[in-house]
Amino acid sequence: METAQEILLYNMDAEAAVLGALLLEPDLIKDCPLKPEHFSPGKHYNIFWTLRDMDNKGIPIDMVSIVERVGPQKIEKLGGITYLSELAGSVPTTANFKYYCNVVLEYYQKREAVEIANRIKNAAIEGDPLEAIKSGVTDLMALEDSGTDDDDGDIKNALVNVYAELESATGEITGIPTGFVELDRMTGGYKGGQFIVVGARPGVGKTAYAINKGINAAASPLNPNGDVAAIFSLEMSQEELVKRAIAALGNIQSQKMKAALKKFTDDDWTRLTNAQALLYNMDLKIFDRAGVDVNYIWSKTRKLKRQYEGRRVMVIIDYLQLIVGNKKHQGNRQAEISEISRTLKQMARELNVVVIALSQLSRSVESRQDKRPTMSDLRESGQIEQDADIIQFLYRDDYYNPDTENKNIIEVIVAKHRNGPTGVVNLAFIKEYGKFVNLERRFS
Repeated sequence: METAQEILLYNMDAEAAVLGALLLEPDLIKDCPLKPEHFSPGKHYNIFWTLRDMDNKGIPIDMVSIVERVGPQKIEKLGGITYLSELAGSVPTTANFKYYCNVVLEYYQKREAVEIANRIKNAAIEGDPLEAIKSGVTDLMALEDSGTDDDDGDIKNALVNVYAELESATGEITGIPTGFVELDRMTGGYKGGQFIVVGARPGVGKTAYAINKGINAAASPLNPNGDVAAIFSLEMSQEELVKRAIAALGNIQSQKMKAALKKFTDDDWTRLTNAQALLYNMDLKIFDRAGVDVNYIWSKTRKLKRQYEGRRVMVIIDYLQLIVGNKKHQGNRQAEISEISRTLKQMARELNVVVIALSQLSRSVESRQDKRPTMSDLRESGQIEQDADIIQFLYRDDYYNPDTENKNIIEVIVAKHRNGPTGVVNLAFIKEYGKFVNLERRFS
């Protein structure tokens, strides 16, 4: 009995058209994106494998060379001389070569999708269903990336786009604004495709910083021109982050929220109601599942891009070191983090979203006299430093020096900026609200 895969999923006419075009115009093999496994088993697989092998070895492709290459005894495995001649004669023009390649690839992807679905089903029955799903999602994402590549490297469209961009460049913020004037002036706002890392020691305020960025970026009644923000919290619950967002938006002391029934004034209840209304109408999403991998984040982000088609999206991850790595790197955390970092940058580019990943810093900061973070303080730093478009560090002098004159001031140290200046931006940090606000201009 034929399986679904066998019934399905081969388009023999398209395969024959591709092979015929290659025999008619052998140089097309150099631009052909297909691989032998994209073809049906048997003569089509064997023909393409032979043509690809001949091209790789610099052997000219014609009937005489093909027979010479495989030998008279094995030519039948390619269908024989008659079949090869029929293939070449069946294609009147090679103009539709790319289209037929796409059809062959599409059928290959259908077969693989069926195979992956069967693997997920069998693994779910026999083992851990969550592991089966994770593995399946990874395989499906790889399958999606196996498409033909239409990029010919032509720069004409880029020249037009650059000219149009410069023609309208006024120095205004063009990316997603952070809500912090000096930081926006340095960066021009965050652009789709950027991977931004924010590092700080525990307790300095990086989660509060992330929440502030999210609520400043997200569209709301106070910010009708805003964007979509998604926070992936791998450490805190959705309710905890919502409480922090309410405190920041409503200027409500977080300590009072722990005993609101006793400590809230009428004004506090009004502020709470107003802040909740703002959050309710805000394009802000919070995902709080612990122990997730990059595939989960990618999947949810892709769904948001579909849901808010045409809108800019900012993704905030709290924090990078809590993302589950690939099991193949088990025992080598640096390799795990390196792959996570590369994949987050890839996600930013492919989905055209802003990705902000919070990062823990190593304890080496504490052993220095000047405790302002540097690049080397990023845990498992090498690949992160390479992948990130912008690296920021948060430093509060009053965290280390209670008697400092710079109380409630946080330094945002822009240590790396791939396409712009570096420097320091000072923000006021109102700890009781978990809120960051602008100070007077310090950067020029």
